[in-house]
Amino acid sequence: MKRVAAKRAAPRSRAASDDLERYRARCTRWLAGHGPRSAAELLATVPTALGIDRYGEGGAVAQLDAEICKVLGKPAAAFMPSGTMAQQIALRIHADRRGPRAIGWHPTCHLEIHEDKAHQRLHGLVGVPIGNARRLMTLDDLRVVQEPLAAVLFELPQREIVGVLPPWRALREQVAFVRRSGAAVHLDGARLWESAPFYGKSPAQVAALFDTVYVSFYKGLGSLAGACPAGEPDVIEEARAWRKRHGGTLFGLWVHAGAALSGLRERLPRMPRYVAHAQAIARALKGIPNVEVVPDPPQTPMMHLHLRVSERAFQAAACRIAREQRVYTWPRTMPGPTPRIRVVEFVVGDATLAFAPREVAGLIAGLVA
Repeated sequence: MKRVAAKRAAPRSRAASDDLERYRARCTRWLAGHGPRSAAELLATVPTALGIDRYGEGGAVAQLDAEICKVLGKPAAAFMPSGTMAQQIALRIHADRRGPRAIGWHPTCHLEIHEDKAHQRLHGLVGVPIGNARRLMTLDDLRVVQEPLAAVLFELPQREIVGVLPPWRALREQVAFVRRSGAAVHLDGARLWESAPFYGKSPAQVAALFDTVYVSFYKGLGSLAGACPAGEPDVIEEARAWRKRHGGTLFGLWVHAGAALSGLRERLPRMPRYVAHAQAIARALKGIPNVEVVPDPPQTPMMHLHLRVSERAFQAAACRIAREQRVYTWPRTMPGPTPRIRVVEFVVGDATLAFAPREVAGLIAGLVA
């Protein structure tokens, strides 16, 4: 009898998910991120007066590179189709110049868990996890590394452990220690834009700590795909050669670069507002049964909500809210730290700003009721 019940449970859960997708088209508001945009709306963000590039030279690409240099305070930058490409290239260059093939990083680094060991297969690099996967890397963690490293990668914020950030003083101490060891310091700044308000500093002030910095345009800025590594001119010139070897010098990159410029100019100034709204929402959620905010308060516009609810009940509630209130919340949850806890990642963006914190609290209470 138990086996029969288990087999019947899955179709009902899928049915709830299917219902939510059906009601999704009727929703007029979205709780998280910047909300959905059609192809026409996305194309409308691409300025057409900037000119087109040819294989990454000129036009909107050249203008984006120049803009990134200003924003990050670096002398050179090069637009690339993906952050995966940009980071592997930057780390390859540091390794080639210093000799060791080992790169130190946090155990949850994107290169370690999301890129199919491309750093190893394509560039002969060896990742050296530093510290504990459940907490931030510390100076003591760096001190116990035994082998010579070509570079150490720092990620701000540490996305896989809920967007937490080290204190500014601790970050500076870690960077200084790595420099004294002879290794380069590289910043995975995919969410650098979201991190700067925590430190009360500009992106350029944060980037100044690092030899090379990579930034993304499609995450917090909500643009199309694309990324930029930035650093010294000789490093970026070599990165351009590696971009070509990777097949990243496409015939025309101006559409993505133009959208990136729009996102940079439109949303970078809003980052402090996104963070403040996330923190106000966290305060509004205090005292709601079966809901915990992690970290509390949020350090960036991103937080995790730990919900004491079953997946089936959550999907049914999300479907009801979509049907009755025309608000799209989340399609599903992730497993939490214990069997009874489910987790959703809550990123605050343009769509979220349309909700007062008290209204957000009411919607989330409805998801766990």
